[in-house]
Amino acid sequence: MKIVKIIVLVLLVAFVGVQFIPTVRNQSESTPKTDFMLVNTVPKNINEKLQVSCYDCHSNNTAYPWYNKVQPVAWLLENHINNGKEELNFNEWADYSDRRKKSKLKSIISQIRDDEMPLTSYTLIHKDAKFSENEKQELMDWLSDLRDSL
Repeated sequence: MKIVKIIVLVLLVAFVGVQFIPTVRNQSESTPKTDFMLVNTVPKNINEKLQVSCYDCHSNNTAYPWYNKVQPVAWLLENHINNGKEELNFNEWADYSDRRKKSKLKSIISQIRDDEMPLTSYTLIHKDAKFSENEKQELMDWLSDLRDSL
């Protein structure tokens, strides 16, 4: 029983200790001129849904939940956001070539159609980020039209 108490105490000290290791927050005061919403004429309903469902992981400005202050959750979120931005950053949209934009739009459409995006782990906590079937179809149609216009 003594060994179990020692293990629990060591784990507790380690948990408290890692709380002091900072993470880099993905937050910006301004929206760059290269942002997807600024360089495209995006209907209000599409704009709102993309903001709610995509921008936390795919832009330079994340709205962090309260639990982001708890380690190791903050590390996991930081890694997830960095990976998302590496794949697609809506704030850098105008800097992409037309070929890359078409490729990204095709990928976005495919991932929405196949329910790969937004991630289930995200929509479990952010219920408003989930797409209804009508929203999915409307978004995919609009993105297809945008891709075709490039």
